[in-house]
Order: sequence, then C-alpha cells, then structure tokens
Amino acid sequence: MRWHGYRSENRYIVFQCLQHTLDFGPAHWRILALCHERRNLAEYEGHLEIDEQLVKELVQVADLLLEKVSALAPLP
Repeated sequence: MRWHGYRSENRYIVFQCLQHTLDFGPAHWRILALCHERRNLAEYEGHLEIDEQLVKELVQVADLLLEKVSALAPLP
C-alpha cells in the first residue's frame, strides 16, 4: 500500500487490510495490532511489559507474513 503512496494515520486499518491483500486472517493481524499497541505504550507512556508468549507468536506471525510477501509477484 505504501508503495502506491498510501499512508494511513491508523495502523489498525493497515493490519485489517492484510486479510484482503495477503489472505492474512484476523488471528494473525490482531497479534500485529496488539504488539503495535504495546509498543506505543512503551514508547509514549513508558509502560513496558514483556509477554514471552506474545513475543513467540509475533515471531511466528512475522515469519508467515514474510513468506506471504515473498510469494508475491514483483512490482513493475
């Protein structure tokens, strides 16, 4: 989306679009959204709470996302 010049003010919308652009279901994109929300809490409010299970899930989701993006046809 960004390659086409789109930059959302709301990251949640970008995560939701993954369902339609990469067939990346809610169970996956919600992990990305949750991690982004927690990252913002740490960055802007100084509240950092590490959840090891969530980190493991994030790594798995990131690997799957990389796999799906890598399978896309090259841009013209």
